[in-house]
Amino acid sequence: MNNQEIVQKLWNLCNVLRDDGITYQQYVTELTYLLFLKMMKEQETESAIPEGYRWDDLVAKEGTELKTFYQHLLLYLGSSGNEMLRHIYSDAATSISEPKNLEKIIKSIDALDWYSAKEEGLGNLYEGLLEKNASEKKSGAGQYFTPRVLIDVMVQLVDPKIGERCADPAAGTFGFMIAADRYLKQQTDDYFDLDPQMAEFQRKEAFSGMELVKDTHRLALMNALLHSMEGRIEHGDSLSNNGKWMKNLDVILTNPPFGTKKGGERVSRDDLTFDTSNKQLNFLQLIYNALKDDGKARAAVVLPDNVLFESGVGAQIRRDLMNKCNLHTILRLPTGIFYAQGVKTNVLFFTRGKTDRDNTKEVWVYDLRTNMPSFGKRNQLTMAHFENFMKAYEAEDRSKVEDERWNVFTREEIAKKDDSLDIGLIADESLSSYENLPDPIESAEEAIAKLQQAMDLLGEVVDELRAVEMDEVVLK
Repeated sequence: MNNQEIVQKLWNLCNVLRDDGITYQQYVTELTYLLFLKMMKEQETESAIPEGYRWDDLVAKEGTELKTFYQHLLLYLGSSGNEMLRHIYSDAATSISEPKNLEKIIKSIDALDWYSAKEEGLGNLYEGLLEKNASEKKSGAGQYFTPRVLIDVMVQLVDPKIGERCADPAAGTFGFMIAADRYLKQQTDDYFDLDPQMAEFQRKEAFSGMELVKDTHRLALMNALLHSMEGRIEHGDSLSNNGKWMKNLDVILTNPPFGTKKGGERVSRDDLTFDTSNKQLNFLQLIYNALKDDGKARAAVVLPDNVLFESGVGAQIRRDLMNKCNLHTILRLPTGIFYAQGVKTNVLFFTRGKTDRDNTKEVWVYDLRTNMPSFGKRNQLTMAHFENFMKAYEAEDRSKVEDERWNVFTREEIAKKDDSLDIGLIADESLSSYENLPDPIESAEEAIAKLQQAMDLLGEVVDELRAVEMDEVVLK
């Protein structure tokens, strides 16, 4: 039995919990509690878990006794003196109310072919489970999961090196850092080619991140653990002062969350130059300012279209980015590759300069969106879709690349359009010549983004009004 088959069996166990009202996301979190104990046994590292609270102790119990013991186990491990256990089980509580369902899941997990799983890698198995969760629209987990093929492309082109410090300020399940670690392990025979001191740096210091959502942070810790990565993974908001520790980095790879701060409030970090409620613009500031100013530190960041064209403070941030960094490449991504259908995204590739002025001379743009097939669950993105872009990106002389999707814009040309980076899209063959003309007033996407922001704010106001009405009813 291979890992893909094991993942499918684990996923099918979710059906057992339907009567308990368990969501997909709750199920994956619940599986993490159980799989941690099972995988520690399989890896022969159970010594970190106190005796009496290990996998075999769970398997030995049944019915109500099992349910009571499991609840106690979660509380006990969550207050453990072992830092790893405390983080994995912090505030852990079971969502399973029926003892027989809990018993069935534990016994089903115990019966799986763990020898084969270990041969393929327990980390790969867990990643497969997270990917399965992200692909289920009902789970809502797609917002924390970037398609692996896109991650691999970004990692390969950014090309992290041994000894560099890499980070993801919106870590999700730590997928970018795990891919970067895998990329370097493949080049160094799992770090065995390195001297012991450098190998330890790679395991313990090279990769770090921060994640806001507690349950997702738990998944990130588990993911890193199963890939033998011990770097710093903080739970918290990178856009607060708690995220200031991420600085002087060599590489940043990330896909920040979409949307605005709730209620339109500003971030609490006091070291961002430009004030805005747009989360992506704040993350963009955070990222280019966190890079070393040595002329080599670099980043690849997934960002929605509104970051490219938003006026006012958006233009100021793009200007600051192009001053401090060489924004050398923008990849316009196809639609349908993320959980929210219709969201249009891009990857920005840039390198921090040694000075804070005039680092961007020209921007190359590759349009992988126009006249592309519709992507989704049935038609998935593959490495083959990126081949021409990667050839253009890595070309010794980019001007000699013959590809209609590949175009260059000078800094002067960009400045004439209020530093808008909504550029490089080729003519859509499905539209008429008239429809391909740019909108003389404003882009339709900008209008939609503004409308969505207004609707979000209106929703907040309505919720507050309802709360006030309920308070008045209670008082009466």
